Amino acid sequence: MKEFAYIHDEKQSPSPLRAVPALASFTDDQLDDVLNSSSLLQCEPGDHIIQEGSIDSRIYVLLSGELEVKVGGKKVAAITRIGEVFGELALVNQDKRLASVIASTKAVCLAVDQKFLQDIHPREQDPDFHAALYEFVARLVVRKLEATSRRLAEVEKELRLLRESHAQAEAKPAASPSKPKRPVKRVTAARKPARSR
Repeated sequence: MKEFAYIHDEKQSPSPLRAVPALASFTDDQLDDVLNSSSLLQCEPGDHIIQEGSIDSRIYVLLSGELEVKVGGKKVAAITRIGEVFGELALVNQDKRLASVIASTKAVCLAVDQKFLQDIHPREQDPDFHAALYEFVARLVVRKLEATSRRLAEVEKELRLLRESHAQAEAKPAASPSKPKRPVKRVTAARKPARSR
């Protein structure tokens, strides 16, 4: 994986990253500060962007390619939508990462170092910036919770249909085995001898 400083042209208006829905919380000046504290990651398939169990203060935006999310080595999700943000809980939760994020194809990600942002925008001196930062995380969490709720509703419906199908199958009486048919005896009448005339 290669990492480069993100070269952001502040004269370019609007920023191409303004199209990322989650970044709508920031004003143009705030977004400039976010981008100026960011790096570009060029990933090859198999590169770990986030390592489960590590402590990392960065938030990431997928710019190209596809990623997979693994917990305990098992794939649990994919990140495929350009502009999708991941790792955002590092902003509010200083605990170890709960999952690994691995490039499944060549990929490019924007890595935003939120600790650096807090250094250049101390909370006491710039409460507006931090309000925008927390609104950014709140928007992400709400979107992910909505997606999770929809998926849970689908799984519950599938489970209910499976249970109903299983209950119907158990409710049907078992067909009794058919008795073998006895051979039918044919009785033929004895022919009378022909009379002679």
